[in-house]
Amino acid sequence: MTDALVERLETSSSGREVSKVVVRQNGAREEFSGDVVVASCGAINSAALLLRSANDKHPNGLANGSDVVGRHYMGHVNSVLMAISKCPNPTVFQKSLSVNDFYFGSKDFPYPMGHISFVGKLDGETLKAGAPAIAPGFTLELMAQHSLDFWLTSEDLPEPSNRVMLDRDGNIVLSYQPNNKEGHKRLGAKLKDLMAQQRKCAMHGHECHQGLFARNLYIGQRIPLAGVAHQNGTIRFGRDPKSSALDPNCKAHEVDNLYVVDGSFFCSSGAVNPALTIMANALRVGDHLIQRMS
Repeated sequence: MTDALVERLETSSSGREVSKVVVRQNGAREEFSGDVVVASCGAINSAALLLRSANDKHPNGLANGSDVVGRHYMGHVNSVLMAISKCPNPTVFQKSLSVNDFYFGSKDFPYPMGHISFVGKLDGETLKAGAPAIAPGFTLELMAQHSLDFWLTSEDLPEPSNRVMLDRDGNIVLSYQPNNKEGHKRLGAKLKDLMAQQRKCAMHGHECHQGLFARNLYIGQRIPLAGVAHQNGTIRFGRDPKSSALDPNCKAHEVDNLYVVDGSFFCSSGAVNPALTIMANALRVGDHLIQRMS
């Protein structure tokens, strides 16, 4: 089904099961039902869907008696750092190396800093988004041809005030204040120090790289769509219904046939891309559902 938006989930009179999935498709309202309903809209939209589905049995949002739905949003503290080299970098498939030496800290900073990896090769068009308007295109393209491009990820912590909400018109509002910025700052400093020590260039030695230029992707008050790729944490799982919305199988504590299977269930985010964990958990919950339905 395409060109369709799930507007809300309606429950039976007891509030214990989802009885209708209300969909708007090409302006027309349609209703669907099933023995089991799985929300996999991503951490932002799954939370928004449950909040939109409030009713008299679930006044704060569906399955939200704990008041955690929408809270604890995490998306990582991310930066792109670009090293400019005297030698050109002809690499096409650059994302082939990662450094986790500082993931849990270092002697001079015994706290987690995060993960360093290559990012997909930058080009002039990519750099244009963060460059001054007067920067000529050929200069950006030349920089890209001589760049070595790094992606830095640090864990952001699950703050209840970092959250998905709805405004009075039902629009999604994402309120987020970055944290753990000191660890991320030190991770960048470690990378700069490593680049200053490199000796591999036969022509220029350790002077081959001229410095690191940041294209920061810290999430601020105005959040670009690209800044939420690692979204997670908004419908956390756990054993205690007072502090979590989902049980260990990602079934809602308060709704017997509702599951949420995306990045929403995370209680913490680590400092790596969450995609593989989301996939592994989906397979795990899938096995559980096979057993339940048999």
